[in-house]
Parts: sequence; C-alpha cells; structure tokens
Amino acid sequence: MYAAFLDQYGWWTLGILLLIAEMLVPGIFLMWFGLAALLTGLLDVLIPSLGWQWQALFFAIAAVALVFGVRPLISRKLERETDHPTLNRRMHALIGQTANLVNPITNGHGEVKIGDTLWRVTGPDLPKGARVRVVSVDEQSMALHVEPAGET
Repeated sequence: MYAAFLDQYGWWTLGILLLIAEMLVPGIFLMWFGLAALLTGLLDVLIPSLGWQWQALFFAIAAVALVFGVRPLISRKLERETDHPTLNRRMHALIGQTANLVNPITNGHGEVKIGDTLWRVTGPDLPKGARVRVVSVDEQSMALHVEPAGET
C-alpha cells in the first residue's frame, strides 16, 4: 500500500512541496524542480508500469532542461519587459543624481549623503561640501563613482 502511494502521489507531493518552498525561499530556482516533479507525476499517470529508475531519470532530464533551457529564456524576457530597470537596484537608481560631499574625496575615496543614506564614493580629489554628480556604480566595492557637478 505504501509503495502504491509513492507511485501514485509521490511525485505530485514532491512537486507541490517544492513549489511551496519556492514561495518561502528567495529567487526562482526550486520552481523548476517542482515543475519537473509534477511532469514526472504526469508521466507516472500516463505510463503506470514505468519503473522508478526511469521516472528518476525523466525527473533529472526534465529538471536540467527546465533549469538550463526555460529559465534563461524567461529571465531574459522578464528583464526586457520591465518599465523600471533600476527597481531593486538602488545604487543604479542614483546615477545622474547630484549631492554635496559629506567627507572630502582624498586619495580617490570619500562619502556623500543622498536621501537618508551615507554612500561611499570614488572620484577625483574634491573638498568637503563640493557638489558632485553620480556617473556610475561599482557593485563589487559598493561605491558610487562621482565627478564634479557643473555649475547650474
């Protein structure tokens, strides 16, 4: 009886549990394994005499195909369709903004306050209070690259 339960509902249960886990874990990764498990459950319904070894092989192939085949296609499509490309990329949203230096830029490093946050900046040496404009970001060092803002 237990084996019959696993044959009939094991893949469905695994698929649903992985989809629930996807909602609890950040990122879109477990969903593909959950969909592969659901597809394997469908295969088990369509071909009930298929051995567990073939089911596991199908699951592995389906998971790899979904992760490396479908996931990149959907990711590219989602990135293209956004009307807010800097959403959840706070540093990139600061490009073009101007502010005054809180700490001078010496030896290429200083600080600026934009909004309620103190940001590390890189750029040419400038005194405290100088007006600067953000031109790019360095995500590796979590710093904004600035240049002197023109007089306006």
